[in-house]
Amino acid sequence: MKIRDMNWMQVEEYLKKDDRAVLPIGSTEQHAQLSLCVDHILSERVALEAAEPLEVPVFPGVPYGITPYFMAYPGTISLTADTYARLIRDILDSLAAHGFRRIVLVNGHGGNAPVQALIDEWSGTHAGVTVKFHNWWKAPATWKKVMEIDPVASHASWMENFPFTRLDDVHYPETQKPMLDAAHIRELSPVEARRYLGDGNFGGRYQRSDQDMLAVWRTGVEETRRVIAEDWP
Repeated sequence: MKIRDMNWMQVEEYLKKDDRAVLPIGSTEQHAQLSLCVDHILSERVALEAAEPLEVPVFPGVPYGITPYFMAYPGTISLTADTYARLIRDILDSLAAHGFRRIVLVNGHGGNAPVQALIDEWSGTHAGVTVKFHNWWKAPATWKKVMEIDPVASHASWMENFPFTRLDDVHYPETQKPMLDAAHIRELSPVEARRYLGDGNFGGRYQRSDQDMLAVWRTGVEETRRVIAEDWP
């Protein structure tokens, strides 16, 4: 359920019977022909669909992340690692202060990986609170499904081209782009990274059938739901 559809009294009542909460985190960055908000759209949507039958509240997603290497692409917004850490820390502090003791961060952006170190540090000073960091798209079952469908998959390729991330009246190439070196991109300046990447797809086909995408999506939702529901202390 969405926290925006609840008032404070309902949250207070919820906390008498459950102490779980979900926070989606993503980014606003180039995704080739797809929406700039792919990572935000997907992390929030997978969190909502996964949490709904569990009746666990999902807080509004954080739409910005750490993505300095894409700053030569207009529309990209990048936070510094320090700013992002402070933001996530303040959110966790607030959730813990209200009595949430089991928190899942559903992440949709690879550049947000430093959050795991923050969680480890934060947890050391907040006994009794457990925080899970879940990269939904690369969790074992979901990534296995992606590889079964097409092992040539990457940033801004078919694996992120869902009906709810593609744009109307935009042409998606029918070719398969050769896989580029993702690690090398981190070594380049934003201008050099854009020159190297071109449209922004790291490699792979631009689009697959909705049937393939639904198979990936179902797996992602089910796997995220298990993370929210199971294996808590």
